[in-house]
Amino acid sequence: MNVLIVRPDGIGDLVLSLPVASQLRQSVPGAKIGFLTSPITAPILEHHPDVDYVRTVRVTDPLSALRVAFSGGVDAAIFLKPFRRLMWAAYLARVPIRVATGFRWYSILANRRVFEHRSEFMRHESDYNVEMLKGLGLSPRAVTKPMLCVTEAERMAGERCWLGLPHPRVVIHPGGRSARRWRPEHFRDLAFQLAQTGYGIVLTGNDSERIEFERHTLSTTVVPAGISNLMGRLSIRELMAVIVNAQVVVSGATGPAHLGAAVGTPVVSLFDPRRNNLPVRWKPLGSGLVLRPDVPTCDKCIGDVCPYWDCLDRLTVGQVVTAVGHVARVPAPLAVLHL
Repeated sequence: MNVLIVRPDGIGDLVLSLPVASQLRQSVPGAKIGFLTSPITAPILEHHPDVDYVRTVRVTDPLSALRVAFSGGVDAAIFLKPFRRLMWAAYLARVPIRVATGFRWYSILANRRVFEHRSEFMRHESDYNVEMLKGLGLSPRAVTKPMLCVTEAERMAGERCWLGLPHPRVVIHPGGRSARRWRPEHFRDLAFQLAQTGYGIVLTGNDSERIEFERHTLSTTVVPAGISNLMGRLSIRELMAVIVNAQVVVSGATGPAHLGAAVGTPVVSLFDPRRNNLPVRWKPLGSGLVLRPDVPTCDKCIGDVCPYWDCLDRLTVGQVVTAVGHVARVPAPLAVLHL
């Protein structure tokens, strides 16, 4: 059986989809397991023992291109998130088994439907993902944490990025896409305080995040020794190699936190209080701490009319410094702290 797992969105989404491939490998010996994902996130899957091939699409691609992605003998497509155009493409490509949630109006495009409301946010995303295996007649098992593979050559290259920087090593990732973010000035002050107390710091992020961060924080500031700014300079595989050589990753509720957890590096992740960003649904599956401001959970961010508009900025630099110190000394299964 040739099974294509469909998850063409964010880094964390893809990492939390890996338990599906691992359970397929165990439950269906000899199955050919592929992923359909985005060109940005696809390199994450390189060298993974439970992934036989990777195809890439952008959900805005022409329908003819999306249809091709489901060609080549795909026997089953599992839509871990119901992208309507991709489901339509799989239908047109006549994929024999099409597994998706059963609660959307376009669920008719799937011929194996799993009825479970993810909108209730009662379980972890990885648990919801493996539940989709029911569409293949399989019984999902308890999720084991996803693992990503970094080669020895990549580890050595990542180690060179830390040359001249002291231990413990901390990756600080100020950017993010899907969640609210701590202010750039807080990330800068965190880096400076940690460096002044003897930590080695590497700043990471893509080029647009670099431009924004430097404009707000570094344009008139002298960066102290112990900090290396690699924002805009790393591919996603290089980022993984830098992270695997660190003792802690600090970020918002975003992809690098999940990369850290999956390569075995403890994380300190800052989560905003929105209901669709609850740690019970989206926490990294590894060791470390999730920090969440002690304010009411909200259904939707309504901007500065909210009395808790400064929710994430209520987490102080000092609190995050303390969390980093604790995680660096005593890596333990991930816990959630309301501060």
